[in-house]
Parts: sequence; structure tokens; C-alpha cells
Amino acid sequence: MINLELPEKLTQTQKMAQQLASGVFRPIARKYDAIEHCDTPEELKPVAQMMAAMPRGEGKSGGNKDGAIDAIKNGSNMMGIMGVEAMCWGDVGLMLSIPGASGLGNAAIMAVGTPEQKEKYGKLYCAMAITEPGAGSDSAAVATTAVADGDEWVLNGEKIYCTAGQRCDAIVVWATLDKSLGKAAIKSFIVPRDNPGVQLVRVEDKMGLRVSDTAALAFNNCRIPRDHILGSAEVGDTEEARKKAFGGVMQTFDNTRPQVAAMALGVARAALEITREVFEKEGVEADFSKLPYNSTARELELYRLEADLEAARLMTLKAAWMADNGQPNSREASMCKAKAGRMGNDVTLKCVALCGELGYSERTLLEKLARDSKIIDIFEGTQQIQQLIVARHLLGLSSKELK
Repeated sequence: MINLELPEKLTQTQKMAQQLASGVFRPIARKYDAIEHCDTPEELKPVAQMMAAMPRGEGKSGGNKDGAIDAIKNGSNMMGIMGVEAMCWGDVGLMLSIPGASGLGNAAIMAVGTPEQKEKYGKLYCAMAITEPGAGSDSAAVATTAVADGDEWVLNGEKIYCTAGQRCDAIVVWATLDKSLGKAAIKSFIVPRDNPGVQLVRVEDKMGLRVSDTAALAFNNCRIPRDHILGSAEVGDTEEARKKAFGGVMQTFDNTRPQVAAMALGVARAALEITREVFEKEGVEADFSKLPYNSTARELELYRLEADLEAARLMTLKAAWMADNGQPNSREASMCKAKAGRMGNDVTLKCVALCGELGYSERTLLEKLARDSKIIDIFEGTQQIQQLIVARHLLGLSSKELK
């Protein structure tokens, strides 16, 4: 059974992240939301140095039953949840902009990379390039090609909505070796950001997470060494081949989706705290000992939002706990991401409505939190994709049988 008591190590992580969020992120959140496109904020560089110096634990591997994800050790999934939730209480965009070995590409490298790849690229800032103009949540529809040419791979294609695509050191690019074979031929490749074949097409203007760069990239005869492929170059439709390629990298999301859920937890908690402060100034204080029929409509709405946040938090903790204990958690990872993503949107928008003019104006952070929350329900798999994954698990059907 999951133990709901946090050990001291995780409590300390939570406190440190909360101090970072309140002392560094909150004071500059509005500043960088207004600037939007800029280099890495100077305030984040000391944060990156501090995080790089933190020791990493040792222990059980998570998520992947065969132990391939050896970076997930000693409760680090749960530690990540605590840290991400607290930092996103301060600002999600700033948390995503911390340079260092915290990109989604890093998670893919640690999932299926060779020891040499982990050593060379594991500590760099690695983005992930999956989404294309014609392939969004359907990752199997990737059209970017990778063609073997002697001792090199040649990549051609276009990627969009690549988080940290401008500022990163390297990019993990999904490409197909043979479009006719579908997902069986999809591989991922490590591409240095300064490769002459990589072109920055544009940096997106966005509704939320404005300080976090979201780039469109083009790969034009981009040449990389043959050993820059992640996993096996074998192409086939056998279960073993899928594990070494598409399925292997997809396991990355079993560990990262709970962290995306934690982003929603942080944003929702921030919105509820600001709303309670506004209420208290008006003489309305939440009293959870009251029965529903003794509470006002405004109080009841606040209680409902608090309950929704707590439900999402427990689901997220369970998914992280399973990964840390070597239990397959694909279903739970999708469940918590779907629940938390929807909850974050609902809570922040309701808080804006409950606070009226104060919620809609820039006098509080509520309108910004509402803007930031929307993407959390979309990236790393939309709400609909998460529900589809959960349905497959519950019904015992494959992706071919339930589309």
C-alpha cells in the first residue's frame, strides 16, 4: 500500500523548492510573462548551478519492469513530484526554463540510451522534438525521415511546439526509417542543437508559459553519426523490436506524465491560495467543519475545488510511488495526467470567476495562472489521448484494436 506520510528527505525537497518558488520565481513571474521572448533569465542560472550540484540517490529503478530506466532511483519520481509542484506554485514557465539536465529529451536518453550516450548527453539540456504539422498527439504519424548514409544518419523534416527548442544543447528527434511500417519504424535520434542541418524556424507567441521558449525547427539534410540513434536500429513489428524502439521511448512518459500532473497541482494550489486570501479580506473564511447546507454558495465552490485538487494530488502520488517501486504505471500515469490537467483548468478559471474583477485583472496572478494552466492539459498527450490510453488498459485492448 502507498504510504501517505512523506519521509523527511522528500519534505526537505518540498521546502527547498517552495523557498525557490516564493523567493525567486514569484517576484519575477510578471516581468518575464511580459517580456516573453528572451534569453535564459539571468535569475535562473544560479538555480541551475545549485540543482546540478545536488546529489542523486541510488536504489530501485522505476517504471520500466526490466530496469532500463536506471536514472529513476531512490524515490526520485516522488522527489520530482514534490519539487515540480512547489516550483510551479511560483511559476510554471520559469520552472521549465531552468537550464540543465531537466528536459524531456534527458528523460528519453536515460530511458533507452547507451551508457556512452548517457555520459555524453545526460548532463546537457536536451529537448524533445515529436510534434509535426501533420502529427500531433498521434505520435505514430511522424513523417520526419532518417536515412542511413554510410556512417551517418540524414534527417529531414519539420517539428513544431518543441519546448526549449531554442535554448537547449541537444534535441531528441523522432523520425521514421520507413513510413509504410508505421510506429514499428519510428526511432529517436540525438541531434546537437548547433548542428548546421538544424534551422530555428520561429519561436511561438503563446497564451501562457510565455517565458518558456516553444520552437518550430526544420531539419534539412541534418547529418549525425550512426551511434546517435537511441535504442536499436532494428526495424520490425515484433514485440521485441517495438520495445527497443517506439515502445521503449514511450515508456519515458510513464515517468514524466506524473510530473506534468504535478505542474497542474502547483498552479491550482497557487490559485486557491490567492482566492482564499481575497475571500478572507472580504470576511469569508473557509471552514471545512461546516455542513454543506450551513455554507454559502461561494464557500461550497471553494470546498469542491479543494477536494478536486486533493483527488488529483493523490492520483499523482500513486503513479510516482509505483514508478519508484518498479511497478508498471502506464495506466496510472495517464490517469493522473488526465485528472490533474482537467482539474488545473477548472480550478484556475473558477478562481478567476470567484474573484471577479480582481481575478480578471493583473492585480493578482489569477488570470496568468489560468492562462498557464491550459497547456498542461494538452502537452505530453492531450486529455483525449490520456483517456484513450486508460481505456486500452481497462479493456485489455492494444493500440491497433482501440484507436
